[in-house]
Amino acid sequence: MAGLAAARDLMARGMSVHILEARDRIGGRVFTNRDVPGWPVDMGASWIHGIDGNPLTRLADQGGLARIETSWEPRPTFGPGGVRIDLDDASELAGKLLEAGRDRVEDRDYDVSLADAVQGTAGWRGLKPGDRRLMRHFANSDIEHEFAADWNDLSAWYYDDSGAYDGPDVIFPDGYGDLATYLAKGPSITTGEIVTGLQRRGDTVKIITQSDTTYQASHVILTVPLGVFKAGRIAFSHPLERSRTKAIDSIGMGLLNKCWLRFERTFWPHNTDAFGFVGELDGHWAEWFSLSRATGEPTLLGFNAGTAAREIEKLDDLETVERAMEVLRSIFGSGIPDPVTWKISRWNSDPFALGSYSFTAVGSDRGSRRALAGADWDGRLLFAGEATHEEHPATVHGAYLSGQEAARLIAG
Repeated sequence: MAGLAAARDLMARGMSVHILEARDRIGGRVFTNRDVPGWPVDMGASWIHGIDGNPLTRLADQGGLARIETSWEPRPTFGPGGVRIDLDDASELAGKLLEAGRDRVEDRDYDVSLADAVQGTAGWRGLKPGDRRLMRHFANSDIEHEFAADWNDLSAWYYDDSGAYDGPDVIFPDGYGDLATYLAKGPSITTGEIVTGLQRRGDTVKIITQSDTTYQASHVILTVPLGVFKAGRIAFSHPLERSRTKAIDSIGMGLLNKCWLRFERTFWPHNTDAFGFVGELDGHWAEWFSLSRATGEPTLLGFNAGTAAREIEKLDDLETVERAMEVLRSIFGSGIPDPVTWKISRWNSDPFALGSYSFTAVGSDRGSRRALAGADWDGRLLFAGEATHEEHPATVHGAYLSGQEAARLIAG
């Protein structure tokens, strides 16, 4: 989305633009799978988070794209056997423990993980095992799923230091990919072209690809995911600024995977969009989203983040669905039907993503994202993407805004 946004802005300024896309499709981590007719499922981004003032709202309006409002509350939570778990007291206690943990490390000379901060409090140490389990559920469902990382890896100081738009969240009933398709109208795009290297040549940049095709441009905007940078998949003929390479090392690349299940009928609560599960395995299948109220489709979406996501990603489809159905049958009984079809994301294994989206890891902060953004090589090489946006990282609108900012730097 960052590349499409940049191309759109540069073309509006009368500049010649060409996009090289490694995949055989556009959109990157905005991907709607349409293998099953009439069942578009978003394997990556699903929501516009906060519609008031969000640039994606205006863009979707311009494209005439349908959206449906959803809500994560109320969110009934179940344990094995379908036992309802009241999380009101646990949620209040979790908030107090988070505050106490961050206060405890606020004046330190070095950052620590959110887990270290909280687990070092007297309140945490005094918890009974059952209460501690509920605290971990809260941390997993409300924090680890949002930031796609274990709380052992999140910065206690800065993990949630970002902005947000007001208003409800919305989904695209016909798929988020339609927004990418709308944005892609206009610019010249070559798909299936994997960039492996960039070479500085005076006032130009030479782009090397896996197909041995070379391109040359006055400026290049690099919008690959942070995971690709971390893996060293692109070779640079000249060193990048030290602050930028340090930022690549310090910012974390998270993982949030999805398991979409379509059924013949709905057997879960009809009056809510979401429900939770507190099981024996910490962090596994703790959060579920339903499309039945919003779209009428008997479809459930199960989430796994961080370590749980990496463990489940190693399973094949049938094993993953079996694990998901064990949880659902534990909640709703053995008589519920098997899914008629499913789709499962594996972003950590995706060679063009190597993760889902970035997070603020221990030792990183807003300054890390500022260092990753902007220009290098005397302004000829620019960087954009959700990981580079200081105010709105880990969001599609952050990626979009970063692309516009890179375009403005080129235009001057």
